[in-house]
Amino acid sequence: MGRTPRRQWGAERFTAPMAIMHDRPSSREILLNRIAIIVTIFAWLMYSVTTVVREFVEGRANTLRFILESASYLVVVTALTFSALMYLLARQGALYRFRDHVRVPRGALDRHFEDYDKGITVLIPSYREEPDVVAKTVWSAALQEFPTKRVVLLIDDPPTPDNDENAELLRRARELPAVVMEALEEPRRRVAETLDRLRDDLANAGGATPTHAATVSEAYHFAADWLEARAAAHPLVDHTDAFYADRVLIGLAGDLRLTTIALDGAVEAGESPDADRLLQLQNRLVWIFTAEIASFERKQYVSLSHEANKAMNLNSYIALMGHDWLYQPTGDGVALIPCEHGEEPDLRVPDTEYLLTLDADSMLLRDYCVRLVALLEEPGNERVAVTQTPYSSYRGAPSRIERIAGATTDIQHILHQGMTYYGATFWVGANAVIRKQALLDIAEYQSVGGYDIATYIQDRTVIEDTESSIDLGTKGWTLVNYPERLSYSATPPDFGSLIVQRRRWANGGLLILPKLARQLRERRFRRDRILHREVMLRVNYMASIAWASFGLVFLLGYPYDSRLLSPWVILAAAPYFICQASDLRYSGHRASDIFRIYGFNLVLLAVNLAGVVKSVQQALTNEKIPFARTPKVRNRTASPGLYILVPYLIVGFSVFTLVRDIFAQNWGNAIFAGFNGALCLWAIIAYIGVRNSVVDVVVGAVDWLFVPKRRKKLAPVPVGPREGAAVDWRGILYHGDRRLGRDVARKNDIRRRVSPR
Repeated sequence: MGRTPRRQWGAERFTAPMAIMHDRPSSREILLNRIAIIVTIFAWLMYSVTTVVREFVEGRANTLRFILESASYLVVVTALTFSALMYLLARQGALYRFRDHVRVPRGALDRHFEDYDKGITVLIPSYREEPDVVAKTVWSAALQEFPTKRVVLLIDDPPTPDNDENAELLRRARELPAVVMEALEEPRRRVAETLDRLRDDLANAGGATPTHAATVSEAYHFAADWLEARAAAHPLVDHTDAFYADRVLIGLAGDLRLTTIALDGAVEAGESPDADRLLQLQNRLVWIFTAEIASFERKQYVSLSHEANKAMNLNSYIALMGHDWLYQPTGDGVALIPCEHGEEPDLRVPDTEYLLTLDADSMLLRDYCVRLVALLEEPGNERVAVTQTPYSSYRGAPSRIERIAGATTDIQHILHQGMTYYGATFWVGANAVIRKQALLDIAEYQSVGGYDIATYIQDRTVIEDTESSIDLGTKGWTLVNYPERLSYSATPPDFGSLIVQRRRWANGGLLILPKLARQLRERRFRRDRILHREVMLRVNYMASIAWASFGLVFLLGYPYDSRLLSPWVILAAAPYFICQASDLRYSGHRASDIFRIYGFNLVLLAVNLAGVVKSVQQALTNEKIPFARTPKVRNRTASPGLYILVPYLIVGFSVFTLVRDIFAQNWGNAIFAGFNGALCLWAIIAYIGVRNSVVDVVVGAVDWLFVPKRRKKLAPVPVGPREGAAVDWRGILYHGDRRLGRDVARKNDIRRRVSPR
């Protein structure tokens, strides 16, 4: 921790992020995308007619093998073409939204939140995070301009660490809220005092004067200077530090300096905004520097769920909100019980109308909260449950794989914006503003060990945000993506951590499809309008990884007859690749990254297939798949050997297929095999590394072969308290005779096994 990551050749040189506002697309761009959709559909139809149907009509399909090949090839081509078509459809929706979006003026936001009495709670789930990473996240949330905000770091580390390193991480996580609060105290106190003085001066003067405008301008100068000084003092270890200093701190300071320019201009002209506007401006400064920051550890309480996933970490705290609690010692630890009327609570958890969930490696830009909450409170949006800006990637990634993973993230940002146009929005869990009432509507309750456990965000799958999106739709709620770039999140910096993330993303979509069917039935019963494009986009989002992965395996592994390959197949795929290359350039990447992303997906093929298989396993066994957190460390994460070997097998088999098809003069398949082999080999070298491959495979083999001996121990039989030992009176009073019964039974069973007959 703390060292600067080594920059690779081919990594990203530019650290400047994209603009907050999307460029307004021209009519020509929109028309070309429509043409791309038409070409894709037409090419697929022509392929079906001219290649497959012709073989049957003209009698060329004279063997069962060719008939089966034709059918399977058509299915694979159709599935892949459908996914390409959904990409173009979502892209079309994004273009419409970017064209029509008008940014809410600053003055309108200030008026909306004048005399505002609702609050927002920012929940940041954290598990053994690097202190510097989570600190930047907390700061970006604490500096949000919102009238009443509470930032809670949900620490999920075990309360009793198993080594010194984890103990240090826990200690610093616990200290972080107080550190941030202490740093904010000076600017908060100063701008609050200025606000009180300004109120008194305005009341005595009976109206605003240039002197009052100068007072507010001075406060803005102070705030901007304070932010810039903090940015200058922040150590620049990696590209996320550069983003934090430049976009979070200096970006906010620049926004404040813009206000000082306006106020200084008014003073020079001998004028001033009216009294209400000056109070609004000074209130904004108070909101920026005022935040209640706390931490919470659910694993300290036996009455809360200890399920190892982000969803239950969030659920545990949400269930406590709006209530007072007492600590009740038990034999297993401390339980939280509701505080009766008149009792002094041990724990008071304030309630707010809105929640903001934020991953511990994400950052928000300055007006994320006010803009998204204002959207929720617009007339007609009363049933919008979740709004967010799908996150973008930090620029300046020092590794090639992080740069390409970030490019795919930026492409997904565009697609999620387009899905909102068709009502097919999915909650993407890195950040979101949530109406708490919506979560209460989808809550499920169960009793575990005598304690009531509430589940708002489902943890049945490891893609909890996707499943919750379907649950909200079933209850009549909708979701909206805000068409600006206001949030950023980290992408995995190495192949090992990327495996953990992408395997989790690939797991669960198939399990949620039946929920979508139930949702559609409920909506039809309510006579809600259902667009076919919405259904297609949702199905593609949840299941495309499955059919695309298996389809690619078929195309890579099976020697299809060359008669099945047609120029129409290439024409059907061409609009997708051309438009994605255009989107990459629009997002600040290179058009040639389209080939790097293709190779990137080849080396991740086994990872995606593993996620799909896990979904099938869970469907058959009805057992939860353990939640795997994406490692967030500066050092490299080791990769499982299987996921290293499969890309090499793809290269080897592609070379074998290339040679075989050259001799067989099956030129179409030969070109396809050579293309895949070359791009997969490039991806192995660029994203995994030959040296890292050898190290990870060898380490994995050693770990698999080496099994440490375990001594069999006979559990001690506690017949009663040892002489001089303290009695566990809390355990006896809490559990009753349950433990005693189990211990006596174990004692009798041991005696039966060891006593002579």
